[in-house]
Amino acid sequence: MTTVADVMTRDVRTMAPGDSVVDAARCMDELNVGVIPVCEGDKLVGMVTDRDIVVRGVAAQQGELKSMKLADVMSGNVRCARAEDDVDRVLGEMAQAQIRRLPVVDGNQRLIGIVSLGDIAAKNPDDEGDVAISLGDISSPAEPDRSGLGAAPSQSQNQH
Repeated sequence: MTTVADVMTRDVRTMAPGDSVVDAARCMDELNVGVIPVCEGDKLVGMVTDRDIVVRGVAAQQGELKSMKLADVMSGNVRCARAEDDVDRVLGEMAQAQIRRLPVVDGNQRLIGIVSLGDIAAKNPDDEGDVAISLGDISSPAEPDRSGLGAAPSQSQNQH
């Protein structure tokens, strides 16, 4: 059994909820990544993606981008993996939730790393087929979330 600990990336760069969105974007550019874990100390409190910055910050026009903080745009209550989790189970969760990466935390919600589809593919070639299937599931179009537009969802939308 291959575990998350076998394939995850350790020593991940983090930022704090009070850090600026602009600094996070610069950090993403510098590291060539699309996600930054948001921590208070070593405890994971959220994740911010390049998409969060664009959709929740720029497109939603929540204010002056230069003064916007990560707490304003980050996702809280993040799905996480544990170091001892089986990679195949984690791949299934990633596919179901349509996400490409998961933070890895210990029992106290302290961030110890990140596991991505790329990590699994690069470090565990036996899972190549599973990674391809998961990527296909993750990449399937989802229905747009229009809940923020003020319109009540139609009955057919509620049944999905």
